[in-house]
Amino acid sequence: MSRASKLHTLARLNDITLGSFSNVPSSETLNHLVRYLSTWSGSDKFFTLIQYTLKLIVPFLHWRARLQHRAGIRKDASSHVAPSLASFASIISDARMLGRFWGLLPIFQWMISMERNPPPTRTLHTIERLQGWSMLGFYPLEHLYYLRSHNLIPNSIPSLSAILGRSSKRISLNENKLILWSCRFWLLYIVLQFAHLREDRKLLLTRQRNLRKGKGFSAEDKEDLRKRWDSLGNELVANAANLPLALHWSLESGIFTNDIWVTILSFVNGIATFRGGWRATALPSVKAVESPDPSNTTDTVEEAKY
Repeated sequence: MSRASKLHTLARLNDITLGSFSNVPSSETLNHLVRYLSTWSGSDKFFTLIQYTLKLIVPFLHWRARLQHRAGIRKDASSHVAPSLASFASIISDARMLGRFWGLLPIFQWMISMERNPPPTRTLHTIERLQGWSMLGFYPLEHLYYLRSHNLIPNSIPSLSAILGRSSKRISLNENKLILWSCRFWLLYIVLQFAHLREDRKLLLTRQRNLRKGKGFSAEDKEDLRKRWDSLGNELVANAANLPLALHWSLESGIFTNDIWVTILSFVNGIATFRGGWRATALPSVKAVESPDPSNTTDTVEEAKY
């Protein structure tokens, strides 16, 4: 075999093995997934689904193990896999809370943009202003809770007067109080979001009536209205799932006695928010700066409560 023939054979072998991905067709779904998960919000929503899916699987595995034990199929009445899955879910929860440390940045961006490009009505403007300020209370308190719960900061810090040398007073950092007040600010946001959705519905109904009155009610307009109504319904589901969670974590005693309800509601919220984000990133046009989605905080106080 000549040298040229050998080189040609090696080149073909290279193409068949190392270049095997040339036979894989391009995928818009893969492109969409990469585009979505490349964002902070998208990756957080994805890990939310993973976290609460695992949390639903864990009690099921324990239940199945108990049934198998009673039937004499297995020796132990508990699952050996469940603790590992629960540990992984806990790691995801901790990582998501750490990932929210720059959560104030999109809040600042949103509030600045809101004043330069206000919402269409005064009522919506006021609601979004209040929501922005509620998040300015939520995030710093959650950050302090995270640092304190990991013993990264002391249990008290100098007060402003102590820093200025006027006194020796210190501010106590109680983990439970920090997370309770953080979630109360989040609860305020969620209540305001119901008012926001109500105003959104009014505007959407007005737009729908105006389009139907006009002569140019095209197929594109119908599709746009369908997507807007779908988005509104999706946000309502996500917010409705968040409300009992925020209320539960805002009270010292909570409202649920069984952790499974927290997991189910968080899972429902995770599905709704992931679906909403997926559909939003599928839009070809670049969207303006919108209200940030604090629904990513559903696991904020889980470790403190349970």
